[in-house]
Amino acid sequence: MSELRTAEVEDLLEVLVSVQDTDTAFALLEDLFTIREIKETSQRLSVARMLDSGKPYVAIEEATGASATTIARVSKALNYGAGGYRSALDVLKRVDRAPRREAACE
Repeated sequence: MSELRTAEVEDLLEVLVSVQDTDTAFALLEDLFTIREIKETSQRLSVARMLDSGKPYVAIEEATGASATTIARVSKALNYGAGGYRSALDVLKRVDRAPRREAACE
């Protein structure tokens, strides 16, 4: 996919890695993507998380509403892709282990 790494894509990558907080990231998502694209993308991440935890396709379909085709695509990318889902899941695991902001305020 090296032909995809254009100057415009490099600019987008620089912006993404520079975002420091979830509010700014959300604002960027709202401006860059449609509501449907945000929902579908976040759904894929949920599917990846469930696949990684060993959930069967039927349970993932029921929990997320994702189609079997989407689940299969995510599974293929998770197992044989460029490692993006794995990196994202590692981030989510670190976040899950971190104390919640609300708990820190109590």
